[in-house]
Amino acid sequence: MATQEAQPTGVSFETDEETSLILSSLEDFIEQEVEPIESELGETWSNPRKRHEDDGRLVPDVQEAVQEVRKKSADAGFYAMNLPEDVGGEGVSNVTWYRAIKHVASTGPGLSEYVLAGPEGPKPLLAQAEGDQIEEYLLPCVRGEKSTAFAQTEPGVGSDSPNMSTTAEKDGDEWVINGSKQWITNAPYADFVQVFARTSPIEEMGRYGGITCFIVEADEYEVTSMNNAVGMTGMQGELSFDDTRVPEDRVLGTEDGAFYDAMEFLSLGRLEIGGRALGHSEFLLEKGTEYANEREAFGRSIGKFQGISHKLARGKANAFAADTTALRLAWLMDNGEQAIQESSIVKYLASNVMFDIADDVVQVHGGNGLSEDNPFMSELQTARVLRIVEGTDEIQLNTIAKELGVN
Repeated sequence: MATQEAQPTGVSFETDEETSLILSSLEDFIEQEVEPIESELGETWSNPRKRHEDDGRLVPDVQEAVQEVRKKSADAGFYAMNLPEDVGGEGVSNVTWYRAIKHVASTGPGLSEYVLAGPEGPKPLLAQAEGDQIEEYLLPCVRGEKSTAFAQTEPGVGSDSPNMSTTAEKDGDEWVINGSKQWITNAPYADFVQVFARTSPIEEMGRYGGITCFIVEADEYEVTSMNNAVGMTGMQGELSFDDTRVPEDRVLGTEDGAFYDAMEFLSLGRLEIGGRALGHSEFLLEKGTEYANEREAFGRSIGKFQGISHKLARGKANAFAADTTALRLAWLMDNGEQAIQESSIVKYLASNVMFDIADDVVQVHGGNGLSEDNPFMSELQTARVLRIVEGTDEIQLNTIAKELGVN
């Protein structure tokens, strides 16, 4: 009996030719452009004690290196390639963007983490820029000439961000902003920040309404302190706005509708976290496997012991499942779906998979895993951070439960 060849059904896990070329080009770029910068910095980069000032800020040489990597990447067409072509991007799909983020992260910790736009770079919310905002803020950010920060989180509010206390009141043709933000990534180095403030009372606009986003330049606010979180030393700060005046043409997006605007792009941020976490997971599994095969104890490689091999096998299985889930999310997004539940699943799964793998790889390396000469404890700290940013584990589970229909 003749067998009928299976026909494609619209979902493919094959890496298309364009994406394969991008991934290969990224490898070359990191090798030829990024790694020499790291080598030139030497111990200033490799030693965390020399990488930071006493207050945690990156030393000037490292700040300049980060900016150089971003600019080189933008010039090569990588940095913000997920944005539409009409705002300076390359218009690549979410599937390609996810694979690129994961691929770069799989090279391990280093300056390569600045090759693709993160929180400091242009995101779809900034792509809503209009008029002079485009030339002044959006395009320089896409070109890697300026960097930004997304200022929403506040002291005492955390995940309950709509309950923010930062306010903005209209005064003629200006807005007057008062309040503070904390844990704002890239705030100490940003040329401008995107600040969320309540502009209308909850009683009038509802919990999620009445919030507006403003573009505020670096000389218009104060970085009152560094928020040196474990795994993100030197990258986050607390901001203060004391009668900060900005012209009305600095409103970004919809007045009173910024929270809804941001929610439109929520899934992208969680997909990006997933790509980063699973790329680091690949790096960790590779290093763990190498060590398990090389290190000998009791007359054989430690990889021969199930207590070691099963840790790595379990990590591989979990990473494979999370990667498949993330690809499905990216595909759904490319087909126009917000995919809120799926994005929460990906963010929750991927960050926890990386955390478990990082912990196991430290254990596989034994005492060597604790050494500052190895990246494994640093990777474990990064994994811990990823379980909180872009929505904590608990927020993701709340979202999944709500979408599931659990009251």
